[in-house]
Amino acid sequence: MAFVRYLVFDVEKSVKFYTSLLGFELKKNFGRFAMITKDDLEIWVSGPETTGAMPMPNGDKPVPGGWNRIVVVVENINETVDRLKSEGVVFLNEVLSGVGGSQVLIEDPSGNPIEIFEWAKRS
Repeated sequence: MAFVRYLVFDVEKSVKFYTSLLGFELKKNFGRFAMITKDDLEIWVSGPETTGAMPMPNGDKPVPGGWNRIVVVVENINETVDRLKSEGVVFLNEVLSGVGGSQVLIEDPSGNPIEIFEWAKRS
């Protein structure tokens, strides 16, 4: 089994974002660390006091953000974009469409990118 760890500034704010806006379910909440799930994906939401955020031996400190991301597949990207915009979610770009589908990037409350994706309709 594999999981994704996202470093966040505020665990409670992040759990609320993922569960109320993106359809994740809270599996466990330990205060400084929480586990959220959607289908077969489990994300470990790790706050700044967790071992996952401790400095490396060379002094580098892991921080939220970067370009690696999870992809949340939706049925209707335009409806999803409208709903997320009405909730004040930060968008990094406009919807882009290609041969495989349409995508847009948003940020969680800690600046981690999330891709919202709709598969292209096949005839």
